[in-house]
Amino acid sequence: MALIQYKEKTRTRRFASKIEKPKKTDKAPKGLKVLLTKHSGRSKGRITVRHQGGREKRYYRVIDFKREKFGVEGTVMTLEYDPNRNVNIALIKYVDGDYRYILAPKLLKVGEKIEAGEKAEIKVGNAMRLKNIPVGTVVHNVELMPGRGGQLGRSAGTGLTLQSKQAPNASLKLPSGEIRMVPLEALATIGVLGNEEWKNVVFGKAGRKRHMGIRPTVRGVAQDPRSHAHGGGEAKSGVGRKKPMTKYGKPAVGKTRKKGIASDKMIVKRRKK
Repeated sequence: MALIQYKEKTRTRRFASKIEKPKKTDKAPKGLKVLLTKHSGRSKGRITVRHQGGREKRYYRVIDFKREKFGVEGTVMTLEYDPNRNVNIALIKYVDGDYRYILAPKLLKVGEKIEAGEKAEIKVGNAMRLKNIPVGTVVHNVELMPGRGGQLGRSAGTGLTLQSKQAPNASLKLPSGEIRMVPLEALATIGVLGNEEWKNVVFGKAGRKRHMGIRPTVRGVAQDPRSHAHGGGEAKSGVGRKKPMTKYGKPAVGKTRKKGIASDKMIVKRRKK
């Protein structure tokens, strides 16, 4: 999808841009769209979820991250915009009459056939186990554990490179530069996710963010010491601590990853600084 610049030269739209969205369709069954509940707001007068609130009513699209319909061929019916993620989605109609939404990879077109399974072809949109995918192939929507559903590589323009296979694991290079081991029995989908121009969108004005449910974030140094660890001081003062911290006193820079995570042993090489 192309990046569109606004022609208006007002202060708010002079530098603003947007992504061209696919046309709306009504082909999807009602069961694939569920009203998304809002998780922001206040409890007993106190804000329970910071920096959220006031967004438009939104429907959640039920995405098939598991790709469990093995050996059943499907046809791409439509490419649609999803307000809940930065990548577009594709509506698939399978030969048995079932409809599913999947994440739309780059170069996937309406009318193409896709399939998941052991005998699936190495083609964009097809899903199969990592043991059946050639080394050097770029994949997305990768499972961390077999049967759990895709958890790695689900945002716009993302692609993971299959670097090597040595039973029982395969080595994947993530966009961050991290190299991680994943079980060979885990499912992955071929191709790079589309809508990579999304990262270049300039919103232009605060109102567009408010419609998305994103409220302003106030700097910690501008708050009082009771509200934030960086607060207090006379006039314009800095953090006032050795290292920046969150509102709750936890480190905000440097190595912030929790220690003792079970998946640490699966990381071959850490991401670049």
